[in-house]
Amino acid sequence: MIEPAAADTRTRDDRYDVIGPGHTPGSITDKISEIVLTRKTPKGWWIGFGISFLLMNLLFVAVAHLLISGIGIWGVNVPVAWGFAIINFVWWIGIGHAGTLISAILLLLRQRWRTSINRFAEAMTLFAVACAGLYPILHLGRPGFAYWLFPYPNTMGLWPQFRSPLVWDVFAVSTYATVSFLFWYIGLIPDMATLRDRARHRFARMAYGMLAMGWRGSAVHWYRYETAYLLLAGLATPLVVSVHSIVSLDFAVSVLPGWHSTIFPPYFVAGAIYAGFAMVLTLAIPLRAAYRLEDLITMHHLDNMAKVMLTTGLFVFYGYVMEAFFAWYSANPNEAYMMSNRATGPYAPMYWLLLICNGLVPQLLWSPRLRASVPLLFVISLAVSLGMWLERYIIVVTSLHRDFLPSSWGMYSGTIWDWATFIGTIGLFLSLLFLFIRVLPMISIFEMRELVHEEREES
Repeated sequence: MIEPAAADTRTRDDRYDVIGPGHTPGSITDKISEIVLTRKTPKGWWIGFGISFLLMNLLFVAVAHLLISGIGIWGVNVPVAWGFAIINFVWWIGIGHAGTLISAILLLLRQRWRTSINRFAEAMTLFAVACAGLYPILHLGRPGFAYWLFPYPNTMGLWPQFRSPLVWDVFAVSTYATVSFLFWYIGLIPDMATLRDRARHRFARMAYGMLAMGWRGSAVHWYRYETAYLLLAGLATPLVVSVHSIVSLDFAVSVLPGWHSTIFPPYFVAGAIYAGFAMVLTLAIPLRAAYRLEDLITMHHLDNMAKVMLTTGLFVFYGYVMEAFFAWYSANPNEAYMMSNRATGPYAPMYWLLLICNGLVPQLLWSPRLRASVPLLFVISLAVSLGMWLERYIIVVTSLHRDFLPSSWGMYSGTIWDWATFIGTIGLFLSLLFLFIRVLPMISIFEMRELVHEEREES
């Protein structure tokens, strides 16, 4: 089994902040597995899934209209050739980063508090990447030829343009999605065996049995499982840095003011973790209340996530300051105008709102008393999610709508079909999430059992 850290100076009461007192391995298994196997589906789940499913149908309608009519139904124009598609692509990719950070990096650092939140954070990563992957394909205009982006021997002897950031995105996102899925699924295998052995219906036993891949909990099984899990954790860790760095190069390799910046890779990575943890908090707070998981997802978890969000938020705000400083220090009139246009131009209200959401609101998290307020944490996480979307909007639009030539200047706003596609992807994300928490354990059963056993030994 995965060994605990060598030194643990926490008191007994501090350990119980990670998991509520009074739990045994058996009670942990019962509480988590009954949500999937025996508990009646709550009405709130049906209502939430119904709304999400309707929004997902809106996505199908928007995509069907797009394929029939072309991307002219979107608000993209000259000079703003990138619009909601790239904005939402970067936003969804960023949301997916928290799952990999919680699962891989915190696992390698032996952080026990990850145990209660890693499973649904990993699932959130997969669903967010699925939503993000739709946008580059749809933005091609001819999605049927998306396979041209992959290098393969073809009859025409043509190869992708490897200097194109679009090709970099294909490799980065596909690799990230593949590793994240394998990491998530391997972590599920022991729990699939638990559900297989506890399921009452024959179909459920067969389904969970196939997913468990013959798991019997032998020493050989555990050895191979832990080896694969740690190897994938080590492989996924650099992906947290590399994927969003590559996404940032979509902008940084250009010569447009506001994009041509070397600070973009670390700035985007910090922003991705920032947005991802905000989404994890947004999901964890309602889930722990709806399924009464306050003893498994404790205030210790919420407090730690708030601290990570505060730390990465400071990195992001530092990036905002550096953007303004570089624009002034470079003495480049184009860069200076870009910053002035952001602050005083037609998109100034959105720019100042993103500074408030991403820069000022999270400063409330310095106070332990305010971090202990669950409703306030939920509001702050929503504000950060909004602010990070506005950040991507400002980065994309304000650098494009004022080109080097005043004769090429224009304005951009999303059409009803832009918004329908975006809202539809939110519906897809939530629909997948609702199905996940209904048919699979949202908290890792075996890791929680390990945690209880370790804390009993230490006490």
